[in-house]
Amino acid sequence: MNRRAFLLLATLCSLPARAEAQAALPSLSVSEAHEAARAGKIVLVDIRTPEEWTDTGVPEGAIKLDMTGSGFEVRLAALKLDYPGKPIALICRTASRTSTLQKKLAARGWRELVNVRGGLLGNPSDKGWLAEGLPVTPYP
Repeated sequence: MNRRAFLLLATLCSLPARAEAQAALPSLSVSEAHEAARAGKIVLVDIRTPEEWTDTGVPEGAIKLDMTGSGFEVRLAALKLDYPGKPIALICRTASRTSTLQKKLAARGWRELVNVRGGLLGNPSDKGWLAEGLPVTPYP
């Protein structure tokens, strides 16, 4: 372990639980998420609805997992087992739902979730998948 990683780990271990929960959660830009997914470093999961998938297509390589469907969290947990050690990167329309979901699940102990900033359509702070010209797969 290098010195920087050791210091970061030591700092995190010394923080109170409340401060840890308030720490910034991991995120990637859409371009970073695309490259990481292509390299097999993350599992990209599109949590939008089938209607949204039909409207825009699905990011290339993403697993479709409708967050409004029954058993969503159980199916998401199954992905952790299917892809051990790989972070799960969540993408939605604008990154609003994924950010909220990431915070909610982090409060329950999930530590390996990454928010894809900008989502498919973008937001005032981040360009989206489509605006960056990244590939999508038609649905269905």
